[in-house]
Amino acid sequence: MNPSVITKLEGTLLIFKSTFPYFMLVALEAGSPLRALILLLISPLLWFLESICLEDASVHLMIFISLVGLKVSDVKSVAKAVLPRFFLENIQENTYKVFSSCGGKKYVSSSLPRIMIDPFLREYLSSDFVIGTELKTLGGFSLGLVASPGLVTGDSQYETISKILGDDKKIDLWLGNEPETDSSVFFCQEQYILPADSSTTTCLQRKDYPKPLIFHDGRLVARPTPLDSLAVFLWLPLGVFLAVSRFLIGRIMPYNYGLMVAATTGMKIRAKLPSESHTSEKHAPYSRCICGSCDPGQFGALNTLYVCSHRTLIDPVILSSTLKRNVMAVTYSLSKISEILAPIRTVRLSRDRVKDGDLMRKLLTKSDLVVCPEGTTCREPYLLRFSPLFSEIAESIVPVAVSAKGSMFYGTTVRGYKALDSFFFLMNPSPHYHLEFLEKILRAPKCGTSGRSSYEIANLAQKMIGQALGFECTNLTRREKYRILAGNDGICSE
Repeated sequence: MNPSVITKLEGTLLIFKSTFPYFMLVALEAGSPLRALILLLISPLLWFLESICLEDASVHLMIFISLVGLKVSDVKSVAKAVLPRFFLENIQENTYKVFSSCGGKKYVSSSLPRIMIDPFLREYLSSDFVIGTELKTLGGFSLGLVASPGLVTGDSQYETISKILGDDKKIDLWLGNEPETDSSVFFCQEQYILPADSSTTTCLQRKDYPKPLIFHDGRLVARPTPLDSLAVFLWLPLGVFLAVSRFLIGRIMPYNYGLMVAATTGMKIRAKLPSESHTSEKHAPYSRCICGSCDPGQFGALNTLYVCSHRTLIDPVILSSTLKRNVMAVTYSLSKISEILAPIRTVRLSRDRVKDGDLMRKLLTKSDLVVCPEGTTCREPYLLRFSPLFSEIAESIVPVAVSAKGSMFYGTTVRGYKALDSFFFLMNPSPHYHLEFLEKILRAPKCGTSGRSSYEIANLAQKMIGQALGFECTNLTRREKYRILAGNDGICSE
């Protein structure tokens, strides 16, 4: 038997009933900080309306402030790229297990606008029907007003569901935390009441997600409740001051003193080095040829290529600071502003394999080089596919496992202003970087039949870094990331 099931999103599938955080995310990511600030300032009024049982008025007000004048396409983009992470982190484990075990049609209702919840419910929870509040639009812009039949609550919810079901059709199971009104009997054959005790309510674990969360966008790390949103806005002036200070420290101070001074601002940089420092020597005790049989003495004095996992734009800068010497960096995509402000030399690649290979070989004869072969950043514990180009141009390769964390802002973006990525990361109260330099891989120019291909070397470097970080290796690329989050290939024409 495959029973059909219906449940409500907020308060049942989601642990918390408050919809404020999701409207705040739309106001900030699809709108502007000013719109988000206005929504925050009226949050006491929203609380008052809810306390006197005027929840519908509160939702109407949030819809108007957060959505009026916004492009519908921008709201849909935020719903697809930003909101799913916050929904998944708020999923109630017990409800989801019952909901996912039903093999029939799945219905989910919510007072949230349908365009905000539809991508998440269909893609991650495999919902067949999403019953949400419809909005009035004009010329592709939201008017911030609710369309007929109004908010999906109470009788309007049952009216919408009845239209979907048609005549003489019923849903097998209704899920909720408390007995529903008599209206639900009209279309539900059975009610399943889940325990509402908060002590037994747990969030769905990452390993149990219906679909792995690998890519997501947005600047905020924490769920923007009214208090958390207030903390972010109060922190902004000090955060800007800290970001400028940390930038000047990295730009002006010598390496030996820069790390100590940066630590006084709350920035944490930890590095794990092998028994010997990585230098441009011919070979070191911790080195080995990729084929496993070549004599290390045959290698020349070429410089070292550092291959890093990519977490933020300042990965090469942190690596250079850790080594306490200048290391050149190559990158596929870098704004003019970031290029000018970078404290180390950065060189753009053209995405032409032959030209880029020749350029990297030339740069390696002058200095050590750092490259992030993933081609783009990933926030979650996953490694994207490594481009094998680096393994074709270097004899001495050092994989570096890089991880970065910020408690308030993400230092990466797809939809936002990429020139501000580094600035946002440095605005965190205590940004943290950890680097682990792994065993050096030597690759002789002519290894014979025992040598491995460039793809095998790239996969080996990815595997080494993945094991060091505890990350899962994937075959996903920059193209997949941008298609998922932005609907394009992530390549802009000059």
